[in-house]
Amino acid sequence: MKLAFTKMQGCANDYIYLDCRSTGLPDNIEELSRKLSARRFSIGGDGIICICAPQSPDADATMRIFNADGSEGMMCGNGIRCVAEWLYTHEPACAGKDQLRIDTRSGQKLIRHQGEGLWQVEMGRYSAMAADLPAVNMGEGPLVRCTLDAAGQSWQVTCISVGNPHCVTVVEDVDALNLEAIGPSFEKHPNFPQQVNTEFIQKLDDHHLKMRVWERGSGETWACGTGACASVAALTELGMVPAGEDIHVLLRGGELIIRVLEGRQLRMTGPAVTVCEGTTEV
Repeated sequence: MKLAFTKMQGCANDYIYLDCRSTGLPDNIEELSRKLSARRFSIGGDGIICICAPQSPDADATMRIFNADGSEGMMCGNGIRCVAEWLYTHEPACAGKDQLRIDTRSGQKLIRHQGEGLWQVEMGRYSAMAADLPAVNMGEGPLVRCTLDAAGQSWQVTCISVGNPHCVTVVEDVDALNLEAIGPSFEKHPNFPQQVNTEFIQKLDDHHLKMRVWERGSGETWACGTGACASVAALTELGMVPAGEDIHVLLRGGELIIRVLEGRQLRMTGPAVTVCEGTTEV
């Protein structure tokens, strides 16, 4: 059977996008994500994102995300910009719209068109409370400046939920880290019963950060939109960057602009790029 797909990327966070609005999810979506995400053996990507029928009356679509290991994610900041771009270019009812609403497993998100291939996402409110991640054995929170033993050493971490769980730690030289060696110890740490995404942050100045990320279910990726949001939220909580101002997060695949608004609300601005379209045998 042939399956039509669109390959898209946001700051090199690349996914295989399937139009499931009329068909629903493929029955074998977990297996399909593992198979098609395999780089050098298939299309290759960080996973599959399914564009499904909206769940809310005012939504334009629903996003479902499946990681490269087949597990389902709650939210993807780079992915949702690409879903918006796909709808903008493929769905006549969305063409020319200044803003779109997309349902996700972590709630509905408002996305505004900022120019060709550029989208701004209202990411919602972040939380540093243990129950919202979830996290255990670390107190109720806020989980700011906590000590976490992982990969044979102690780290100072700040834990942030932005609809999915993140563990943020500040380091002196992010490029010097061997993420393949230390990432899994964070991802599968017993303090995070649903596993966790981990961001390693180097502060360049008050408005510029450099980030690498180890994502649960995918390993190191070249970008993570929710991770960039969580990182700016964490450094705001630590008093290292200002709230209410644009913070530029430099990722391996590009740059995202994050702002913490009143009430711990987050806003993200970044690109969405179509790589190719085609069909594959499944």
